[in-house]
Amino acid sequence: MGDGPVGGHPDELVGGHSGGRSDGRSDGHSDGPLDGHSGGLVDGRSGGHVDGNALAGDLGEIFAVDLTSATGRCSGCGHRGAVAALRVYRDAPGVVARCPECEEVVLRLVRGPDRAWLDLRGTVSLEIPLPS
Repeated sequence: MGDGPVGGHPDELVGGHSGGRSDGRSDGHSDGPLDGHSGGLVDGRSGGHVDGNALAGDLGEIFAVDLTSATGRCSGCGHRGAVAALRVYRDAPGVVARCPECEEVVLRLVRGPDRAWLDLRGTVSLEIPLPS
């Protein structure tokens, strides 16, 4: 049933687990306190999510630049902010990042053994700073 992981098409998948490290933590870079599980900065209002820094390792494997410093605009409410400020959920077959203002899904990432599916349909635009 489709080419996506877990027998489905990536458009049908939601959730928040990466195929990264076996201990469940991101390979991303973070200078702040970790929650001990998923590798991103813990938001004091956290409801099972970490911040967008948890995406650094996964997105770094796909893109040549660090996308956590990119600025995106939510298609739901128009909020503009850094990818690092997104609320990231990793407890399913993929990674889901939600807008910190309206909770709309702005990014989904599903990884298979030899490919990844990135869904940005909740993002109107993504401004990516390039190295000089």
